[in-house]
Amino acid sequence: MSENNLTSYPKVLEIMKKYDVVIGIEVHCQLATKSKMFSHAKNAYGDSPNSNIDPTCLGLPGALPTINEECVNLAIRMGLALKSNIQPVSVFARKNYFYPDLPKGYQITQYDKPICFGGELFLTSGKKVNIERVQIEEDAGKNIHVGATSLVDYNRSGVGLIEIVSAPDMTSPEEASDYLRKLHSYVVNLDISDGDLERGNFRADANVSIKPKGSNVLGQRCEIKNVNSFKYLEKAIAYEVERQYEVIESGGTIHMETRGYDSDKNVTIGQRSKESAKDYRYFPEPDLPPLVVSIERIEKVRSQMPELPESKAARFIDKYALPEYDAKVITSSRINSAYFESLVNSLLGKVEPKNISNYFMTDVMRASKVFAEEKGISLDELQQVPVSLENSIALLSLQASGTISGRIAKEIFEEMILSGKSPVEIVKEKNLIQISDETSIVKICEQVILENPEQLSQYLSGKEKLFGFFVGQTMKISGGKLNPSKVNEMLKKLLDSKK
Repeated sequence: MSENNLTSYPKVLEIMKKYDVVIGIEVHCQLATKSKMFSHAKNAYGDSPNSNIDPTCLGLPGALPTINEECVNLAIRMGLALKSNIQPVSVFARKNYFYPDLPKGYQITQYDKPICFGGELFLTSGKKVNIERVQIEEDAGKNIHVGATSLVDYNRSGVGLIEIVSAPDMTSPEEASDYLRKLHSYVVNLDISDGDLERGNFRADANVSIKPKGSNVLGQRCEIKNVNSFKYLEKAIAYEVERQYEVIESGGTIHMETRGYDSDKNVTIGQRSKESAKDYRYFPEPDLPPLVVSIERIEKVRSQMPELPESKAARFIDKYALPEYDAKVITSSRINSAYFESLVNSLLGKVEPKNISNYFMTDVMRASKVFAEEKGISLDELQQVPVSLENSIALLSLQASGTISGRIAKEIFEEMILSGKSPVEIVKEKNLIQISDETSIVKICEQVILENPEQLSQYLSGKEKLFGFFVGQTMKISGGKLNPSKVNEMLKKLLDSKK
């Protein structure tokens, strides 16, 4: 970020001296249920095309929808997390439009009476972003283009979604991506969705406009559709701000439209004129009754909610005495926090939580970053920790028991990642067991002192900082296999005896 904390994009920063940037985000989040929103067809990814379908999700004559109650519970859970007002009565509506991936010719959604109104989410900076609504709807199918031919897979058609609509409260590409990351951590930690961005289970539409600085009149917005990457959302918004600025400054007019983002060229591309509500011909869904949510149901959902990242971080600070920074990083991902807590519970009484945190924040996070880069995704998008829990437990146990030194543990970790072998196998194969025998340690210490007379003379004359030099040389000769505390103890005795 720049020194005035506005944006790290130089062109956007220049534009912001003259124009205000206005951004609102709509997120479509696929719900983690076994069946679809209004039918009993299976909700599963990766199955053969058009294998998870039934008459209801295909909109065949006579097929009637029924509400998936678990989808409703997950929507309530999201509303509670965002401090929304859960509506006692909400209504489903038909949104009419005609695309090949929408077999019924309409989408069942919510319009003027969604399940949740209002709410808030705080960015890392502490800034509040207001939530306008959370609504339940069904997903469309997926178009697959093969050469000049287009195919349609309806497996995703009818899968339950929640759409989370923010107010236009964000003013930079970074704020938008931070908002998306925060929201993503909520849905994943709360088991609302797996949040898999690669599969499109969590995707964002960004509404972007600019207006003269200080003006109360909003500029014409354009919507960037279906961005499924935090990094790409940022870049797409930055480009769109620059594009709108160029159009306005050259005397042109911004037209309301839907645009796509080409990540290879880093440009947004016009797709179609943006429809308004009247174009969709919304009307209440005649085949579904109003959705009634009781206070008892809301409280039951509340009682079963997993921890939010913020409360989990506070618990980690209190229970495990972790620094605030460590706790926030670890709990930003459900996968990371579960992994860390499993390590703590498995190593209770053997390894201090802070030492486990150090291991996780350095070695494991570094391996995760490399793994993410190899897959071409951001660290936030990882669906697994690339180091098995069993191997981490074994490695930390070996170090805690004094079988290996901290230096050797680093070496074993690298080998473990490359080969997939367990720490025990690596220790045996490479004979890396730590030497704690005092006779052996004294022998090596005496050798180091004998081979470095100049440093010995300086040490004896008062330059006691050279003690670290002798320790380093001793560990180097042994290949890091000596017990560090015993090396320190033996060296101190030997050197002091020569004074």
